[in-house]
Amino acid sequence: MGFAAAAAVTAGLVTGCDSGTPAASPSWCPTVEGHAVECGTVSRPLVEGRADLGTVDVGYARIKHSGGQPAAGTLLPNPGGPGVPMISHAAEAAQVTADLLTDHDVLLIDPRGTGVSGALDCGVGADEYQLGTREQQRDAVGRCAKALGDRAAGYTSAATVDDFDAVRARLGIDKVIPYGISYGTYLMPVYAQRHPDRVAAMVLTGAYAHDHDPLQRPNAAAVSLALQRICERSHACDGNTAVEDLRAVATRLREHPLPVAAKSEVLLTEAKLASLVFEAATSNVGAAPQAMTPLGLLPAALHDAVRGDDRGLIEFTKLTTDEPAYENIGLYITVACNDYPPLWSREAALPQREQQFQQRLDQAVGEFGAFSAAGFTGGQRDGGDACIQWPGIAGHQRPDQVSTPMPGVPVLVLSGDLDAITPDANGKQLAAEFPHATFVSVPNTGHVPDLEPTGCVTGIVAGFVRTGEVRGTDCVASLPPIAVASVTN
Repeated sequence: MGFAAAAAVTAGLVTGCDSGTPAASPSWCPTVEGHAVECGTVSRPLVEGRADLGTVDVGYARIKHSGGQPAAGTLLPNPGGPGVPMISHAAEAAQVTADLLTDHDVLLIDPRGTGVSGALDCGVGADEYQLGTREQQRDAVGRCAKALGDRAAGYTSAATVDDFDAVRARLGIDKVIPYGISYGTYLMPVYAQRHPDRVAAMVLTGAYAHDHDPLQRPNAAAVSLALQRICERSHACDGNTAVEDLRAVATRLREHPLPVAAKSEVLLTEAKLASLVFEAATSNVGAAPQAMTPLGLLPAALHDAVRGDDRGLIEFTKLTTDEPAYENIGLYITVACNDYPPLWSREAALPQREQQFQQRLDQAVGEFGAFSAAGFTGGQRDGGDACIQWPGIAGHQRPDQVSTPMPGVPVLVLSGDLDAITPDANGKQLAAEFPHATFVSVPNTGHVPDLEPTGCVTGIVAGFVRTGEVRGTDCVASLPPIAVASVTN
């Protein structure tokens, strides 16, 4: 997920750092009001030891701080995905880090395969993957793998963070402050493990660990918890009833899917409902508390659907499928399938993989909140059996297989307590992996809490970056509950 939208209106100074001399501004170099911006590229091998596979030019844009003194530090943000570019979100990054930009630089790098860093195209359309059935998603993954062939080995979290460090070295920056959001919280700890001496501190928001539950059961539990919390805080509905309504609708859709004419035709199955509820509906919650959101509409839509009126459910589906894709979907597929822990052996043939996957589901029945095991795992775009046709990389070590300890730097981990994509449980799990981490749960916010409008969270972040200490967290208790449509009986 990206930063909240903002506008950038003035040009900055640009330096081409490949040559080390001033150069014309690349056409893609962003402009940020009140700040010089330095842009360039660094050439990197696509796959180490495979010169025949070519190189990738990794683009960067350094937003210079506005103060007259040398920079107190350099923030290195990543907005998630995988597959979300960074440079095109320069204005949003500047807005979220506005306070820090008075004395800190902000280094934006498009991860390889995104934006200006060789945007990946493996022949899969974003809507095709986002809105398709599970069978269509599995086939798309297989098609992507065939299109990439050996080049797929070049798109991993480890390769991406090594690119980041190459840019850091080229610019002569001693240490950076990684600021990971969503997948960025998975990516930046890889940077910390591979380049520990180059990390001054870390901010991880909307977080999850490398060894997160591959069945994503905490996410299913977080859906029920989010419904209970918004009902309790708004007094517009009963939380337990909302969860039971969700269970009833999911059970009905398991047998009788509902066609919905949304951005494109969507077949609302139990799995698609799970995807829309835990991913789309809990994203950006709290960014505008008074505005009605899909999550705020959900309890009433579910209650009406149980009574035979699907109009609210259809409207919910349209709202949650109308947002444009933020990720480069090819890179999303490739990194997720290369790096996330599978529910089968990568060495097994497809029929054996399917058997192993089904065995894992059979062993986990009853642990998915309001959903069935097959329904909830089928709703995970980057989990369940989505990657079952992905061949994998011979000898590749996934992040969850790396035992290198995390560095003992100060770490701030933030989660929104309405977030079901990266729920509190996952953030706490990640925080426990660092010797000096502080976890903060932010009420009435979803994925991610940085977007809340009062400045409470960005203030906590700025104070932490400057001091290495977490202070001023009392303000989170004052964040207002989100708007929720009243449920009528």
